[in-house]
Amino acid sequence: MNTKKSLGKRMKKSWQKGDITMWIMLLPTIFFILVMSVYPFLWLIRYVFYDYNGFKAYFVGLDNFKRVLTDKIYWNSVLHTFEYAVMKLLFVIPLSLVTAVLLQRKRFGSGLFQGIFFLPTVISSAVYSLIWYFIFATYNGVLNGYLQAAGVIGAPVDWLGSSRTAMAAVVIVAIWGAFGNYMILLISGLTGIPADVYESAQIDGANGVQTFFRITLPMLGPVLKVVIMLAITTAFKDYQSILVLTGGGPNNRTHVMFSYIFEMVFGTSGKASQLQIGYGSVLSIISAVIVGLITIVYLKFSKKMDEIS
Repeated sequence: MNTKKSLGKRMKKSWQKGDITMWIMLLPTIFFILVMSVYPFLWLIRYVFYDYNGFKAYFVGLDNFKRVLTDKIYWNSVLHTFEYAVMKLLFVIPLSLVTAVLLQRKRFGSGLFQGIFFLPTVISSAVYSLIWYFIFATYNGVLNGYLQAAGVIGAPVDWLGSSRTAMAAVVIVAIWGAFGNYMILLISGLTGIPADVYESAQIDGANGVQTFFRITLPMLGPVLKVVIMLAITTAFKDYQSILVLTGGGPNNRTHVMFSYIFEMVFGTSGKASQLQIGYGSVLSIISAVIVGLITIVYLKFSKKMDEIS
């Protein structure tokens, strides 16, 4: 009886404090995390020691891990991932920042341009990548048509089929699809900077460049760090637009880590090779570790920058 009474008192106290209500409200989120994240991860771990084609699983021990060491295509895809991510970040962050600074002020048409630049974010990457596929088409492509009409090129360029231009083409599409999202995040950070700070700077005689580097950038620092972290993790995990545009070609030139993993686990319409879900599971874990290490390095670097400042 005493145990029941103490339990009842604790339940009543928890209800009054709101603890029970909190857990009830968290239950749907916890359920979806377990179903959509934890269970798939455990399912993935289960098959790392198997040769699994979706129908039958054969135990192979550590053979999948040994195969990774000699898989040149995968390690080349890791290098391509770094190349793709660096090229994307070098352009998307400055472009988003400059656009946000130009459009955050209440000028005529600024809201319209914000909506236009943000539009690719609400469109499926597969859809806008298909549109860019036709823009980059060798024959009857919009880009080649304009460049030939302007006299810039004499013959059509195979933008997606040449190893010299394919990576640049997919990076352009990635920048176009991402910078509007980061622009909106940066605009929200810019609106949080008090106007009287800029007024004080103008009174002190600061010009636009000085104001940007000495007021805007330092005060935008917390938001900018989050945007850069999102941009880094997204760039290292991109693969959807690459699958639509090049399928990893030509000659695996645009294969990044997760496009290669997708090919292993789900296959492609152009290849009739057997699915290799077990091996793809191993590659997924290794790739996730690489992305995690990159994120940790960035977080430590940003923390050091805070200490220096």
